[in-house]
Amino acid sequence: MDNKLEKMILTAIFIAFSIIIPIQFGFLSIKIPPFSATLAAHVPMFFSMLISPASAVMVGVGSAIGFLLSGTPMPIVARASMHIIVGLVGALAIRKGTSFQKVVIITSPIHGILEALAVIPFVGMDVFYILVVIMLGSMIHHIADGAISYVLLKSMSRAMKRDLTRSILKS
Repeated sequence: MDNKLEKMILTAIFIAFSIIIPIQFGFLSIKIPPFSATLAAHVPMFFSMLISPASAVMVGVGSAIGFLLSGTPMPIVARASMHIIVGLVGALAIRKGTSFQKVVIITSPIHGILEALAVIPFVGMDVFYILVVIMLGSMIHHIADGAISYVLLKSMSRAMKRDLTRSILKS
């Protein structure tokens, strides 16, 4: 199969997952009011980083659309839209040879800061809410989903007899 076609198909699958997860898997949401996190919502973003920067951006757009269509409040949709930037940064780092595990760690504070900034128009300058609840909560959620992604990638790597934590596509 053509590499461009493989990238397109996998990107479409990950976009679909990024839309479906918030709509159909709300039961995976952890709610510690006013914070909420949907477990596995970042997995498509992490997987798309292993395809290309363009794939990561498109999956990030899908994530924002998924949270919008699921009827979540606008601050959560705004936070989900930050997956566009986080995915892009992660994909660029992977393209430069950074390991998947390091990308998860490097992008965690970026993710937390971006999500904290995204809620300011909705909540104002409530420092505790922005820094502790959103930023720290987003970073913990990011790391948890990074760990889920890593376990899935390692399991699939064993089954496919190649390291998917470097690239999902064949080299």
